[in-house]
Amino acid sequence: MTFVPLGSSPSNQWRVSETAVDLVRAPRPAKTIAIGAEPQNLTLDLAQTAIIVIDMQNDFCTDGGWLHHIGVDIAPTRRAVGPLQRLLPMLRKSEVPVIWVNWGNRPDRLNLSPSLLHVYKPTGNGVGLGDPLPGNGAPVLEKDGWGAAVVDELTIAPDDIRVDKFRMSGFWDTPLDSILRNLRVTSLMFAGVNLDQCVLCTLQDANFLGYDCILVEDCAATTSPDFCNAATLYNVKQCFGFVTASDKILTGIEASS
Repeated sequence: MTFVPLGSSPSNQWRVSETAVDLVRAPRPAKTIAIGAEPQNLTLDLAQTAIIVIDMQNDFCTDGGWLHHIGVDIAPTRRAVGPLQRLLPMLRKSEVPVIWVNWGNRPDRLNLSPSLLHVYKPTGNGVGLGDPLPGNGAPVLEKDGWGAAVVDELTIAPDDIRVDKFRMSGFWDTPLDSILRNLRVTSLMFAGVNLDQCVLCTLQDANFLGYDCILVEDCAATTSPDFCNAATLYNVKQCFGFVTASDKILTGIEASS
């Protein structure tokens, strides 16, 4: 009997023939690493892990982008670039999926509610989501536009996965959860900006959906005041998961190999 694989991900496939269906998914050998973390150290299976990188985009992190235009000091967002440059290649080498979750508005803005538009345009005046930037005319965070592009210093590899979002959380109104379940991922690392906003909201929703949540602190940043950063780290460790650093993950990978 000849079986044919059926499924978009090798991790989640049936085998089918004219007369039978084999529902048994192929086992995956564990890729176990030990990493230092808070509030407790972790043993992690990289074969069931992905990293989600959130909003490392020009409009948030680059001179001439949206936040820079409205007077926000974007220097803190740049701190995540170097650690991500070191961490992501090693995760890819370990076959950990890299998932870029970014704002990507429709040109007609029909995926944006008034409550979202109000955040940075509370009086209806100024430059808000979807409006053209005075400097280069790029619509703010519009899908496939300059503002929505990932910063030049970070490379999206051909096998990386992209997900567009239109909310603070990467799970609402997106295929992110379906993608993760097809990859048979149970543990998620989180990185990107802003730590206390889109990163935290996505991490919280992941926790509510039952995923293991690990914040990579030096790969995440925020333009908010320091007390927002402190409160976010406290709440992640207290309620939603664990906090580690990129060097601890790299040390764990190197020790396991």
